[in-house]
Amino acid sequence: MKLSDDARSILVFAAYHQLLSGDPVKEVVLDDGAGHHASSKGQAELEDGGLIRIDGKRAEITDEGQNVLATVIDAIRNATAG
Repeated sequence: MKLSDDARSILVFAAYHQLLSGDPVKEVVLDDGAGHHASSKGQAELEDGGLIRIDGKRAEITDEGQNVLATVIDAIRNATAG
């Protein structure tokens, strides 16, 4: 599945939190109420692709989304390895 940068940015945000905490990220905040919000285009793309389920200001990352998130994290790790 080819994703736009709008959609990738949401996955990168999830990857950031997973890399920082070391814990699997199962959901992301789409709007923190303080001016930071995920792209509506990216949200729609990920939801239409079955990678997230939106519930208000949060999105649950589906099993397929978890697989894509793991690929993103692997790509980050491999890009900076060695």
